[in-house]
Amino acid sequence: MEIQFLIPNCTFLINEVEVFILTGNREVITGGDFKRMVAGAYSEFLLEYENINGLKGAGTLPGTHILRTMGAAVMPLADAKDDSIGGLARRVSTAAVFGARGNAGVVLAQMFRGISAGLAGKYDATGSEFGKAFQYGILYAQRVIPEEPERPFITVAKAVAKGAYHAVRDGMPIVEILLKAIQTGEESVKQLNLSEAGASIMLSFLRGCLKGLDGNFVSPAVSLSLGLGIHKNMPDPRNDLVRPYCIRLRVKNSKASLPELERQMRDFSSFSIVERSSGGLDIHLHTDHVGKTLEQAIGWGPLKEVKIVNMSEAHALPQSDGLMKVAALAVAKDSVEAQKLQDAGATILVSGSEESSPSLSEIIGAAHSDLASNYVLVASSPDYRLVFKQAKRLLGGRVELVLADNFENTITALKKFSPSLSALENAKIMTQF
Repeated sequence: MEIQFLIPNCTFLINEVEVFILTGNREVITGGDFKRMVAGAYSEFLLEYENINGLKGAGTLPGTHILRTMGAAVMPLADAKDDSIGGLARRVSTAAVFGARGNAGVVLAQMFRGISAGLAGKYDATGSEFGKAFQYGILYAQRVIPEEPERPFITVAKAVAKGAYHAVRDGMPIVEILLKAIQTGEESVKQLNLSEAGASIMLSFLRGCLKGLDGNFVSPAVSLSLGLGIHKNMPDPRNDLVRPYCIRLRVKNSKASLPELERQMRDFSSFSIVERSSGGLDIHLHTDHVGKTLEQAIGWGPLKEVKIVNMSEAHALPQSDGLMKVAALAVAKDSVEAQKLQDAGATILVSGSEESSPSLSEIIGAAHSDLASNYVLVASSPDYRLVFKQAKRLLGGRVELVLADNFENTITALKKFSPSLSALENAKIMTQF
C-alpha cells in the first residue's frame, strides 16, 4: 500500500514505502547573507555613481551622495560582533540614517530603516520575512518624498513593491523576489521611458543586493574581513564613518587629568566635552562604540547618571543651560561664504555644498553641542531639504527650519535672526524672504 503526504521537497523511506513530505519554501536568510547584500549594493553604487550623477531628477550629484550614504552604512559591518540579521540591519539603518547626504541619501537611508523595522528581533529570516521587510523599506522611502507631482522614484518604487508583493505571496525564495522586483521596475522604466536618477538608484540598489546575495559582484568593493579597497578619486567610506550614540555620564570623585581623558576619548569619539563639577566630572561625547566608551570610563572612577541616546532616532535634546537661548545654523562651502554667513547672523557653521551635502550627523551633532537651548536650521539649497527635515523629525520642538532656495535668500533670512526671540518666532520672521 502506497501512502503519500503532499509536503514537498522531502523524501523518506518507511517500511519500503516512499513517503513524500512537501515542506514548502524553508529558505533562511542569515546575518552573513545580509552583510553580502549590503556589500553588493555598495559595490554596485561604486560602479554606477558617476552614471547616476549624469542623470536628472534627484539634485546635484545624487550618485555621490548615495555612495557616501552607503559608505556610512557599510562601515559598522567591518567589526560587528552581532551575527543576527535583525541586529545587523539595525546597525546599518542607524549608520545610513545618520550618515545620509543629500535628498537621494535620505531616501536610501529610509529604505534601510524600513528593512530594519521588518527584521527587528530576528536572528535569521525566512525568504518571506525578508521579502516583507524589503517591502517595508520601499514604503519608508516613499514616505519622505513629496507625492505631488508623483516622482519617477515613486512610480518605479510602486512597481517594484507590486512585483515583490506577488513574489512574497507566492512563497518564492529571496533571489526570485529580488529578480521579480527588478523585472517589474525595469518594465516600468521602459514603459514610461524614464531616464532619471531616482529610478536608477532604486534599480542599482536591487541589482547590488542580488549580486551580493549570489556572491557575483566584482568591483572595487568593501572587503568586510580584510579592509577597504578604494580606487583613486572615489569617496573613501572611512571619511563617512558616523558616531550616532550620544553618551552623557558623571564620574564621581575623579582626580583624573582632563587633558588626558580628552586625549583618550579622541580615539573613539567625534565630539567630547569634559568639565569638572561638584563631586566629579561631567562627560559628554558622541561615539560609535558605546561598550568601549563605558569600559574606558570605568577606569576613571565610579559612574553615575549614565545616559545613552541613539541620535539617529527621534529624541528630545537634553535640557541644558546653553551658552545662548537660540542659535542659527547654516551651511558654508568655503571660508568666503562662512564669513558672509557669520556677518549676517549665523552662529554655527557646517561645512558643505550642493556637490558635497552636509550629512545628517553633522547637523544633529552641532545641535547636540550644548551651545544653545534652541536652534534655527537654515538650509540654503533644495538639495539639503530632506536632510534638514530629518533633523527636525529627530530633534522635535527645540529645532525650527528655514528652507531657503539659494545663498542670497539665506543671507536675507539670517539678517532677520534675533537672539532675543525664540526659535519658532525667528523661523516665522526669517521665512519671509
